[in-house]
Amino acid sequence: MERIENRTFDELQPGDTASLVRTLIYKDIEVFAIMSGDVNPAYLDEAFAKSDMFHKVVAHGMWGGALISTVLGTQLPGPGTIYTDLTLHFRQPVGLGDTITVTVKVAKKITDTHQVEFDCRASNQNGEEVITGTATVIAPTEKISRPRVVLPEIELLKRGRRYERLIELTRGLDPIRTAVVHPVDTPSLLGAVEAARAQLIVPVLVGPEARIRAAAAQGQIDLAPYEIVSTEHSAAAAAQAVAMARAGKVEALMKGALHTDELMHAVVDSEHGLRTDRHISHVFAIDAPRYPRALFVTDAAINVYPTLAEKRNIIQNAIDLVHALGIAEPRVAILSAVETVTEQIRSTLDAAALCKMADRRQITGGILDGPLGFDNAVSMEAAKTKGIVSPVAGRADILVVPDLEAGNMLAKQLEYLADAEMAGIVLGARVPIVLTSRADKTLARLGSCAIALLLARHRREAAP
Repeated sequence: MERIENRTFDELQPGDTASLVRTLIYKDIEVFAIMSGDVNPAYLDEAFAKSDMFHKVVAHGMWGGALISTVLGTQLPGPGTIYTDLTLHFRQPVGLGDTITVTVKVAKKITDTHQVEFDCRASNQNGEEVITGTATVIAPTEKISRPRVVLPEIELLKRGRRYERLIELTRGLDPIRTAVVHPVDTPSLLGAVEAARAQLIVPVLVGPEARIRAAAAQGQIDLAPYEIVSTEHSAAAAAQAVAMARAGKVEALMKGALHTDELMHAVVDSEHGLRTDRHISHVFAIDAPRYPRALFVTDAAINVYPTLAEKRNIIQNAIDLVHALGIAEPRVAILSAVETVTEQIRSTLDAAALCKMADRRQITGGILDGPLGFDNAVSMEAAKTKGIVSPVAGRADILVVPDLEAGNMLAKQLEYLADAEMAGIVLGARVPIVLTSRADKTLARLGSCAIALLLARHRREAAP
């Protein structure tokens, strides 16, 4: 219908009817919950709903009531209608996939006040009544015919859904003992405890005990279930945690309330650290709601201006990580400012060399292409516009940045401008290292721990 037109009071006759048909989808429930603020788990939590009265997710009762209002306000009487009274009886629940037919019927006209009473009925695809009731409105007295307003599309962005998938992949796995380094503030301590409750880690709290307990008291956190290894200060906590990892007493490290540099200084120590024959690098696992797949950015935290050889190792670390997360052949986009190789921009030369290294199997397990601009790496439309033919363009899983500055800015832009969640992990050491930030949300912290658990188990299974 391109126009919306009413029926005036004088045009209405007893027995006149109007209807609409709507099939309930989960998006309807979510939108109604957002609009109303009604987040009753009977509507939104499938596990809870199975144990509730109807044993399934159902629509809010007033979702059907809103459909009755739609008919009255847009069809009969239509524009200019004013509600004065509504009484509804909810006969049966409306479940996902149910097709509801809503019908309103003129029952009575009151001339003095221009009021009209309607019988209202909603039935499902089986002909069963789900809602009955009556509505009284003041009908319009003047004819109104207007173009139908085109409503904006509603896009529901669920942040963190890919971290939920990662956490789901850990179900049935034993949590890993994890040294939480210097958790002397409430956010870092709470992150460890939440990961423990999710059965991702068994935290060992390493740091000044008095400060750890003070942070727990401030956050009302019970520390009774958790081991505390007391140290004098943050540097000592980092050294102790690294020593525990070297001795096999923990399978992962988790950053608490200390600087990344301080933790990594202990990790890379040539005599007492956790170095291996692999280069140490960092990967952000990014859940960007508008991007159709998980996205990994490397390296935005450890290597400031990596050499070509270091970039080779950074890429291989990232590929091996996503293998552990279930992506068999990731697409790797090597980013630069332009898509052509030019000697004036070193990152384009590196990209070309890295792709040739992959051809010669110096990098394995992924599909590489570059140089690619960020737009061409994540948008097939942008790549098509520029005439770029590539198995990676528009479908990248891993983004390799030229240097730490570019990577850090890219990651933060995604976080603050694209509503992305950020989880981070350090690779190449003897154990995975979870890097968290005070600004990290709960799901991102849990996602980081889930990655560490999956990576640790993958390494254990791959060990000879």
